[in-house]
Amino acid sequence: KLNIGVDTIQHGVEGLVYLLTESSKLMASIPFLDFQDSIHVLGFSDELNKSLLQLYLDNRKEIRSILGELAPRLPSYHSLEWRLDVQLATRSLRQQIKTAVTMKLHLNQNEDQTAQVLQTDPATLLHLIQQLEQALGEMKMNHCRRIVRNMK
Repeated sequence: KLNIGVDTIQHGVEGLVYLLTESSKLMASIPFLDFQDSIHVLGFSDELNKSLLQLYLDNRKEIRSILGELAPRLPSYHSLEWRLDVQLATRSLRQQIKTAVTMKLHLNQNEDQTAQVLQTDPATLLHLIQQLEQALGEMKMNHCRRIVRNMK
């Protein structure tokens, strides 16, 4: 009926979906004027720009809730059990110290509890702790805060 190719219509719909989902993801950081400027660059008529803006304003909360439902549900921490094993000597080696840390990590996922058993040596565990502390330190930087705030 429109005398337009299927590919053109498909690309138009995909572009519109992309525009609305990305704008809804950044809802807190994209004010009204920024959205208008973003769609003005596309070269549409003023009437179409106003229609797109009204479509965005009417549906942004619904789009955001749908995007929230589609997000993957990751396991969450429940508890941790740990044990330190030390082997001081064997029959053949009288002066041997061999250590291992065994951890049982309990996770919740979709109302189910699972457990993962992990074992490592203390040096690797210390390195892991340092890396996690470094990551936590980076989360306090302004750039990371901005990213996290826009993800919510």
